[in-house]
Amino acid sequence: MTIELPKETRKEAIASIERYFAEHMEERIGNIAAGALLNFFVEEIGPAIYNRAVADVQERLQQRVSEIDIEVHEDEFTYWQKQSKRR
Repeated sequence: MTIELPKETRKEAIASIERYFAEHMEERIGNIAAGALLNFFVEEIGPAIYNRAVADVQERLQQRVSEIDIEVHEDEFTYWQKQSKRR
């Protein structure tokens, strides 16, 4: 699965990379170079971050599924108990 950033997100990421270089590195980075660097990180590191996020979501969903029986549990065979309380 290819990870693609929405156009606006990509634009903001490139601007952020340019700003980072301007403030923390000895030389500036141009728009094209920043875009290439972003492509590298998305292709090389993006899948690791994506896979970790998927694993986190799976874990959270499994926790929620395991709690469903508690949230929607109905006691069984309670008719006679309810009848006894009414008398």
